Amino acid sequence: MIDHHVRTYRSLEHLPREEQLAWKLALLAADPVEVPGDVADMVVNRVIDNAAVAVASLDRRPVVAARGQALSRPVQRGATLFGLPASVRVAPEWAAWANGVAVRELDYHDTFLAAEYSHPGDNVPALLAAAQHVGATGHDVVRAIATGYEVQINLARGMCLHAHKIDHVAHLGPSVAAGLGTLLDAPPEVTYQAIGQALHTTTATRQSRKGEISSWKAYAPAHAGKLALEAMDRALRGEGAPAPIWEGEDGVIAWLLGGPDATYTVPLPGPGEAKRAILDSYTKEHSAEYQSQALIDLARRMRDRVPDTSRVRSVVIHTSHHTHYVIGTGAEDPQKMDPSASRETLDHSIMYIFAVALEDGAWHHVDSYAPERASRSETVTLWHKVSTVEDPHWTAAYHAAQPQFGGRVEITLDDGTVVVDELGVADAHPAGARPFAREQYVAKFRTLADGIVSPTEQDRFLAAVQRLPDLAAHELRGLTVEADLVTLADAPEGLL
Repeated sequence: MIDHHVRTYRSLEHLPREEQLAWKLALLAADPVEVPGDVADMVVNRVIDNAAVAVASLDRRPVVAARGQALSRPVQRGATLFGLPASVRVAPEWAAWANGVAVRELDYHDTFLAAEYSHPGDNVPALLAAAQHVGATGHDVVRAIATGYEVQINLARGMCLHAHKIDHVAHLGPSVAAGLGTLLDAPPEVTYQAIGQALHTTTATRQSRKGEISSWKAYAPAHAGKLALEAMDRALRGEGAPAPIWEGEDGVIAWLLGGPDATYTVPLPGPGEAKRAILDSYTKEHSAEYQSQALIDLARRMRDRVPDTSRVRSVVIHTSHHTHYVIGTGAEDPQKMDPSASRETLDHSIMYIFAVALEDGAWHHVDSYAPERASRSETVTLWHKVSTVEDPHWTAAYHAAQPQFGGRVEITLDDGTVVVDELGVADAHPAGARPFAREQYVAKFRTLADGIVSPTEQDRFLAAVQRLPDLAAHELRGLTVEADLVTLADAPEGLL
């Protein structure tokens, strides 16, 4: 890996294109290095994972609306939509939009946490839609996805966005654009322009994940993928982007991130070095924000030691800076304690999540968020006894070479007894008690598809996706899942 130091340059200073981060990412995208077998296997796992969580969300309102928008843009070539037959094809940027919303809606797919948060699986819907549209092969798709993960994960390693209240999808637009460069075997000049345009158009504030969190939390990454496709389309037609996009005097670093004096270090593979970053990411066993995964497992483990939750006087979660301030009481969001809050808000409230997991000894992607579940009086009482504190030990663990995203929980009962336990990583994490492998990804897909997709259609998709590296272009449209056991809801009327 090569560390690239990125800073702001005044307009009077000359920064050669070859030294700009966007150009270095474009060269990375153009590198013909092959994808190692273990990386290709993990790409297949994540395509299965995306399909699983997309199928489970098909009739949720945001997904229905996004699908309706896509269906109003039919084209002859195009790309497929989750839930519908493969013969239904829409414009690829709108397939990226609708499928991206379906993947993101339940907050249930993969994650990478470092200086910045990310869900690198958000690259897949846009890259797969483009591949179906242009007639790429499965081999092309694997290479493109490996690039998308590499770029987004390494930007997340090097550039913190949330500290400056910028949403994490600002790393996703450039990563999708870079992945498209690999997919299309585009010249670096074209990919460079697409990366700059994608970054310029996908920066937004973190209010989408603060306060009254709405359906835009699911839409934001889909929007970034759609805009990246449109950016590549313009770049292929010869159009340019603001430059230098990160380093310019009025660029992203100077005005949206650390300011004119800030320096960032972004690690990237050198020429000919394999793109392996996907192996550093991890998926979710539970449908909730990633930093709650280990704490859900810990709540389940502590359940037997707290058989009567009505006796709980207080629950204090000692955890990292990130967890405390994003999903804990450090966020100072009253909505995180509100029984009438949206699902999107509840899955960013570790106080709610821990209370329900402790009461139930389990977690469910639908039932655990049901309004009647959130408003249960005994749950509300317990929920409001839960608080978080930042613990330097867990903040250091979060940023360690082998990061941990858990915490230590102290439950005080009404007789003064204190029940204490801690967990560093989720059970499903690669370093956890039950790491996810192909068997677990397939089981997750079958569980979430049950009652929505017939066993025959499940078998067909799983057979196709596990041959992804070898799929011919005409087989790529088989990488969708038809919801053949249900009738999907129609979208309400909009403007367009």
